Formats: sequence, structure tokens, C-alpha cells
Amino acid sequence: MEQGVKRTQRDYSLTFKLAVVDQIEKGELTYTQAQERYGIQGRSTVLVWLRKHGRQDWSQGASIRADRSQAVTDPKNLTPEQRIKELEQQLQFMSQKAQFFEAVVDVLK
Repeated sequence: MEQGVKRTQRDYSLTFKLAVVDQIEKGELTYTQAQERYGIQGRSTVLVWLRKHGRQDWSQGASIRADRSQAVTDPKNLTPEQRIKELEQQLQFMSQKAQFFEAVVDVLK
């Protein structure tokens, strides 16, 4: 292994990944346009994000997963503790999304 070779891999935050996936799923960008616009390294990086974080269910063809912001289970069948945990997860996701959009606005200023 060569000495002095710098690491070229970049680490992207979850909020950034989710926002890129959201833009692609809304049709605002193709995955290649997203790679170019945001300088994302690796040809398959965005595709991996789409499989991992997107709404498209890659394991069962073209069926669509439930929206991440909606409850997957019926709230009436949950115990209060389960409902609280579910709402905390939704709050965490929305907070991450808000942080990303704030970062985007800061970049655009």
C-alpha cells in the first residue's frame, strides 16, 4: 500500500442524504444531476441512498412504501408508550430534515 495517499472518501450527513433522495423522488433532479450539483463522489453513491432511504421499495418491484412521515401502524392499536416512541422518531426525522434545509439556506446566502 502506498504511503502518503490521502483518503478521498467523503462522509455525508443523514439530513443531506435524505434531502437529496427527496429531491430525486420528487422529480426535481435525476440522480446524475444530484451528483453533479452537490459534488457527490462515486457513481453509485446516490443510488445506494435511494435504496436505503427512499420511499421506493426495491425488494418488491415498483410498489411504494408508506410515507416515512406517516405512521406505519394504526395509532389506535398502539400502547401509549409505543405511540410516544413512534412520535419521537417522527420528531427526530423532521428535526433532521429542518437542519438540512437550514444548512441549504445558509449555503445559498
